[in-house]
Amino acid sequence: MADSPNCDLKSLSPLQLFERVTEQGEKVRALKAGKAPKDEIDAAVRMLLSLKLSYKTTTGQDYQAGLPPKDLVLINNGTTKEEDEDLVDPWNVQTSNAKGVDYDKLIVRFGSSKIDTDLINRIERATGQKPHHFLRRGIFFSHRDMDQVLDAYENKKPFYLYTGRGPSSQAMHVGHLIPFMFTKWLQEVFDVPLVIQLTDDEKYLWKDMTVEKAYEYARENAKDIIACGFDVNKTFIFSDLDYLGTSAGFYKNIVKVQKHVTFNQVKGIFGFTDSDCIGKISFPAIQAAPSFSSSFPQIFNGKENIQCLIPCAIDQDPYFRMTRDVAPRIGQPKPALLHSVFFPALQGAQTKMSASDPNSSIFLTDTPKQIKTKINKHAFSGGRDTIEEHRKYGGNCEVDVSFMYLTFFLEDDDRLEQLKQAYTSGELLTGELKKVLIETMQPLVAAHQERRKQVTDEIVKQFMTPRKLAFEF
Repeated sequence: MADSPNCDLKSLSPLQLFERVTEQGEKVRALKAGKAPKDEIDAAVRMLLSLKLSYKTTTGQDYQAGLPPKDLVLINNGTTKEEDEDLVDPWNVQTSNAKGVDYDKLIVRFGSSKIDTDLINRIERATGQKPHHFLRRGIFFSHRDMDQVLDAYENKKPFYLYTGRGPSSQAMHVGHLIPFMFTKWLQEVFDVPLVIQLTDDEKYLWKDMTVEKAYEYARENAKDIIACGFDVNKTFIFSDLDYLGTSAGFYKNIVKVQKHVTFNQVKGIFGFTDSDCIGKISFPAIQAAPSFSSSFPQIFNGKENIQCLIPCAIDQDPYFRMTRDVAPRIGQPKPALLHSVFFPALQGAQTKMSASDPNSSIFLTDTPKQIKTKINKHAFSGGRDTIEEHRKYGGNCEVDVSFMYLTFFLEDDDRLEQLKQAYTSGELLTGELKKVLIETMQPLVAAHQERRKQVTDEIVKQFMTPRKLAFEF
């Protein structure tokens, strides 16, 4: 009965119908690959055809794998968006395109600059190191003033790195590693100080949790960050709830930013309403303040003119557009930025993952069995409905989540290209591609878990104690 079409299909939205067709298509492929009884396969195929007919009746469009209904309209804060416009802000990422957000359009909309081959080559010349695969593959794709950072570096002028994490849950997922993996590489090749902000105050303000729980999550997340391999002599990790009360420099910069941003401006930038608590309205200044070296007098010896470089996902850019606007008015250099794409949910690239949904991603606490089950069961496929069609037409790497994940975590460029060619040609099946991803992610997560076991509370305390780092200013 569960597999038979019934009247409840009429109550489904176009997107929900699309997801049902996709799920049933994957079921048909799995039954055929597993050589299930013919009558079971036939019943599943009939269900698939019925779902496709319902989809066409509802939307007026033929079902196409990887292409959600074109009339999907996204709404944020009561404002209707254009049909082809992606919704990107610090709290929401949505798109109607299975390929994910259109980043070229986002660059134009946000007014940033594309990271092109010339800039990547310049980074290689400046550091003497092969560019990180996140740069080579366009995972970090956009920037603000990176050329100025390189100018300073080539002229022996210092800069520092700043990134962060909003601790919304005790367990982080693999997508959370992306900025830290890249930041660690930047720190190593440029040999510069790094500050990492844990915005436990933000999560208390936005989420249904106590202050104590937000602080607990911050310290637990710090262990995962430390397990990425950061050098305690060159890295300062801080909780806002801790550090703000101990650093006059940090608080002074927060107040300076607050004075130069009006309520109307933050409403326009962040979509705040009159019913939002005043903590939310004032929070952007707290995320802005680490962009200024005077927020860390113990590291920079009180110097105020040291430029900051911020690697982050592009949804955080509104905070730093505001910061860059304020900086000259308070006598501070504008922070530079490097923007990454979003790490997709297992279910597809239409949204970024949620730490509150255990099946939306692979978590750093997952067992090898859980990783295998999640990928096999939930990873959105760019394959065809049948093996025969897949062999004939090939798979679509642009919407296949397993391939997307491999672009992040499979470092071998040649191997990745081989997989792309094999999958696109139909030589490689979806199950085989998922197997490659499973074999990539299981040892990666297990190695992280081993490193995290070595991170004691004493080590966390060392990283989070305000102190001078191994640099002279």
